[in-house]
Amino acid sequence: MDKFRSRLIWQGLGIPCVPFVVLHDDSDFAAVEAQLGLPLFVKPAAEGSSVGVEHIKKAGDLAQAYQRLKQYHGEILAEPAMTGGEYTCGILGEQALPSIRIIPKNDFYDWDAKYNRDDTVYLCPSDLNPHDEKMVRDLTVKAYAALGGRGWGRVDFLRDDQGQLYVLEINTVPGMTSHSLVPKAAREAGLSFADLCVEILSHATLG
Repeated sequence: MDKFRSRLIWQGLGIPCVPFVVLHDDSDFAAVEAQLGLPLFVKPAAEGSSVGVEHIKKAGDLAQAYQRLKQYHGEILAEPAMTGGEYTCGILGEQALPSIRIIPKNDFYDWDAKYNRDDTVYLCPSDLNPHDEKMVRDLTVKAYAALGGRGWGRVDFLRDDQGQLYVLEINTVPGMTSHSLVPKAAREAGLSFADLCVEILSHATLG
């Protein structure tokens, strides 16, 4: 759940991650806005499901957003907005599943888009070319293993306007609802929902 420390590990292994700045009470918020550019995103490092994520579009708004997010556990991260596409890739055991492109109809892929709306578009197979699809799957396996992941999980990616893909974060307990992504990818790989559940259980260990 800790996006900050996950990225420190990935950076140390040369895995391309979304750039970020850790915010503090004495941060120069105007300088951070200038460094990352607008729009940008600010988020708690230790929350999931887009809880606390804010889209900063106007200069001067970052400082106010930081004050609102201080209630959350962990560091507060500021990141540049990458508009080339959002992707995710599930993993079962040591095998990456087909990637999915996520296209929300609202401002960004927030809580509402994930759990309440029915107009979010999921492309599976995604629109990645074979080279980028292989890269996403390889990075998923590498990023997951780097954090000691086992069994199953999901790694999220962003793509910039030049087409470069970056690891955003990892989800070690992906959702299993009608809106969830791992079941969609598993279905594309030929696994029914029941088969997916059995496969997940087959990797379960105690201790």
